Amino acid sequence: MRILHTSDWHIGRSFHGHSTLEALSEVLGVLVGQVEEHGVDVVVVAGDVFDSAAPSAACYPLLTRTLAALAEAGARVVVTSGNHDSAARLGFQSALLRDDITVVTDPLSVGTPVTIEDAHGPVHFYGIPYLEPAIVRHLWPGAELRSQAQTMAHAMDLVRRDLSARGGRSIAIAHCFAAGVEATPGVEREIRQGGLDNVPLPVFDGPDYVALGHIHGRQSLSDRVRYAGAPLHYSFGEAGKPRGSWLVELDAAGLSSVEWLALPVPRPLVTLRAPFDDLLSDAALDAHVDDWVRAEYTDPTPQIDPMRRLQARFPWCATVAHLPAEARQDDGRGYARRVRAARDETEIVDAFLVHVREGEGASEAEREILRDVLDARAMTQAQS
Repeated sequence: MRILHTSDWHIGRSFHGHSTLEALSEVLGVLVGQVEEHGVDVVVVAGDVFDSAAPSAACYPLLTRTLAALAEAGARVVVTSGNHDSAARLGFQSALLRDDITVVTDPLSVGTPVTIEDAHGPVHFYGIPYLEPAIVRHLWPGAELRSQAQTMAHAMDLVRRDLSARGGRSIAIAHCFAAGVEATPGVEREIRQGGLDNVPLPVFDGPDYVALGHIHGRQSLSDRVRYAGAPLHYSFGEAGKPRGSWLVELDAAGLSSVEWLALPVPRPLVTLRAPFDDLLSDAALDAHVDDWVRAEYTDPTPQIDPMRRLQARFPWCATVAHLPAEARQDDGRGYARRVRAARDETEIVDAFLVHVREGEGASEAEREILRDVLDARAMTQAQS
C-alpha cells in the first residue's frame, strides 16, 4: 500500500496581507497529480486543514475541489483536525462525505480505525484529532490529562489497545508538538516550548508509521515518525526549506520505504540586508524582483516611506525592517539633559536629531540650513 502523508494546508492563511488561496490551489493541484503518478492508495492530512476556526466562504471550495480530485485520482483520503481547525466546521459534513473520504474530528473516535484493505490484508488508520487537555479531559474521567503529553499518551494507549485486538499493520495520524522537533520561530504560533506540550517520542510506539502535523518544516524524528510540513511557505523563517510530502510504502511485514516528494514553490522567499541605496540600485539583487522580499536596511537612520520606494523595485516586498549596522552608542545623556546643555537653538535642534535618528546629529549641510532659518527668523523678529 502506498500512502501520501501531508499536513498543515492552512487554507485561508494570508501572507503579510496577501491571500495565499491561488498559490495553495496551484500547489495542491501538483500534489493531486503526484497521487495519480505514483499510484497512491491513501492520502492522510494530519491537521490544520484550515487556518482558522472560522474560515471565509472562499476557503471551502478549495477544500472540496481538492478532496474530490484526490478521490478521483484513485486515493482514499483520511483527514484529521488540527489546533487551527474548528472540529465542528471541518467535520460538519463528514456523515455526508463519500465513502472514500473520511474526516476525523470526534475525540471519542480515537482508537477506532478506518480500515483499508490491500493485497496483504487490512491496514488500520488511527486518526487522532487535535486534543486540547482542558477541553477533552471530561471525556475520559479516569485518566489524568493535564498536559499535551499525557493526553497524547492516553490517545496512543487507546490506539495500541485496539491494535492488539485487531492485529495487522497500522498508521497513526496526529497533530502535536513532539519532543526533539525543531520549530520555526514565529510560525508554529501556539506552541509553548516549556515542556508541558512536548510529547516524548516513545509515546508513538506501536504503529508501523506515525504521520504528524503541526510543524511547518519537513522533519524525521525516526524512520517511522515524521512531519511532512506545510505545502506553502507561510513565514520568512521558512525560506529555503523544502515543501512536499512523504510517500510511505507498506509491504506485508509493515513499513517498507519512505520517499520525499517535493512540491513547487510558487514564489520564493528571500531576506535582503544592505544599505537602503544598495537595495534600490544594486544590480546583483535583480534576481529577486519576483520573489517575496523581506528588506532589512542597515543605514544609521530611518528612511522616509521605505516600503513604497522598495516596492517600486520589488513589487512583492512584504516587510521592511530598519536594522542599523552599528548599534547606537548610549552616552548616558538623555534627551532632556542634552537640551538643557545646549548653548543655542542650533544645538537644541541637533539634540533632537540625535534623539530621533539613532544618535546621528545634524550634518554640515543641515546645520547650514538651520543657521539660515534661524538667522531669517531673528531678522523678522527684529523688524517687527
